[in-house]
Amino acid sequence: MTHIVAISPHLDDAAFSVGGLLAARARAGARVTIVTCFTGNVPRPTGFALACQLDKGLSADVDYMALRRGEDIAACAVIGAEAVHLPLLEAPHRGYASAPELFAGRRADDTVLESLTEQLVETIDRLQPDALLGPLAVGNHVDHWLVRDALTAIGRPMLLWEDWPYLTRASHKPGEAVRERHELSAQDREERTRMCAAYASQIGFQFGSVEKMEAAIAQVREERLYAAE
Repeated sequence: MTHIVAISPHLDDAAFSVGGLLAARARAGARVTIVTCFTGNVPRPTGFALACQLDKGLSADVDYMALRRGEDIAACAVIGAEAVHLPLLEAPHRGYASAPELFAGRRADDTVLESLTEQLVETIDRLQPDALLGPLAVGNHVDHWLVRDALTAIGRPMLLWEDWPYLTRASHKPGEAVRERHELSAQDREERTRMCAAYASQIGFQFGSVEKMEAAIAQVREERLYAAE
């Protein structure tokens, strides 16, 4: 049985970006595992980290990351994928203090790359994937770049997905060579939509509504994977 492992920065990135491809591979009999890197809890978040929770309509007393991990498990269940959650902290919980900072490069005091690389080495060695997928880092989110940099440092063969919906807002399209194009079937699109809808806490913030998310996915004709350099 072919084992596909997708390394997702956050609890939604893999489904948002390559949910259709993962769904198709799972239906074809592959084992699919989604490893999400930044899923750790911070008790009583403050500042920008708390704002990232409040702006999604969640009160301060909600265990935000536990909620999101539950959404991820539900999303993976749509296609029968396994969910693996690494306990590293998202950028707002590591001291990034505003939305612009998330896209302005890694802070000098952000030392998570070493721990991320170590945990990914251990996880990938345990899972022994036949195919390894990760983010291209379209949109330049610092956490997406950290995952790409960690995977590059590990040195295993991999393919990189176009980060969605960042791709729809990016001023520059990827310059790397396309290695694989997965044309979405109606069933791929339906299962990708169901996976994405499972991340209910993120839909309003990212798309405005479920209906707008469905309309955006309806415009996606293919999911592209790029050769890692």
